[in-house]
Amino acid sequence: MNCEIAHERIVTAAYGELADEQAHELERHMAVCVECGREREQLLVLKMLADAYPVVEPDANLIARSRQRLEEALDALPQRRWYERLAQGMRNNFANMQAAPVAACLLLAVGMAAGALGGMRLAEKRAERPVATAQTTPAAPEPRTAAVHNAAPAEIASISSIVRQPNSQMVEVRYNQTVPQRIQGSMDDPAIRQLLMLASENATSTGVRDNSVGLLAAECRNGHSCKATGIRDALMVALRYDKNAGVREKALQGLEPYVAEDMRVRDAVLEALLNDGAPQIRTHAINLLEPVEADTSVRQVLYTVANSDRNPHIRTVSRQVLNHVPEIQ
Repeated sequence: MNCEIAHERIVTAAYGELADEQAHELERHMAVCVECGREREQLLVLKMLADAYPVVEPDANLIARSRQRLEEALDALPQRRWYERLAQGMRNNFANMQAAPVAACLLLAVGMAAGALGGMRLAEKRAERPVATAQTTPAAPEPRTAAVHNAAPAEIASISSIVRQPNSQMVEVRYNQTVPQRIQGSMDDPAIRQLLMLASENATSTGVRDNSVGLLAAECRNGHSCKATGIRDALMVALRYDKNAGVREKALQGLEPYVAEDMRVRDAVLEALLNDGAPQIRTHAINLLEPVEADTSVRQVLYTVANSDRNPHIRTVSRQVLNHVPEIQ
């Protein structure tokens, strides 16, 4: 068994879905592979943290926005040429007709090829018509200032820019509905906060995500209202899933005031320590966990990292924190 197969089976085994024979083979592999043993230990710790909380159903607005982004991504894919689509259709049809007599297959294939060719040409002619129409369509109106209070999150397509006025609490957020929109207001304005949280999920612009997460994190560090079901949730999502290390670092900084009081924030920081690919973020996570190193979950994760992490600096910092907890020396 190689390590790639072992990693797949480790996940299945953690949830009790691996056959006995495969489980025995996995155990024999991990007896000689330190890397896979470390992988399983980290997964079990993460599973223990995840099992401590019930599964929360995703918000309806999040599902709607995700579907919209999926549709936009599918529309952006380049269309295949007619002969490529024809060849693919013929391959699919031949695969479905393997059990039919040879003569019937040939006749049916010829008929389907002729029909598909005619259909492709007709579709291409129809596709040319909207192009001419689109060229005569009037240009979209200039962006205008509007209030966002009556705009539901599902109606907002995306956030296009965020600008904070120097030496001021005023922030201008431009967002898109059917036409570009913009709004100005204080960071205390619920509408501004709503747009910033939406901007933190903008998959198309790292700059927009970086600006929004930075502003939200600053609000939390300054002691302003960062309720668990609002800004705090947006920062945890950014810390867990954002692909940009700078955005994740800002999210971690914003969560710092809540590590001791909010168990969900603590678990998000623990996940960053175990899984984040940026060493500076993992080191920062250890420093944030130091005031709560007496927590059982924190001690377990720190102990695992101190003994088996690949990064020697991470192991050293974890051991330094563990030195304050004599009972697990």
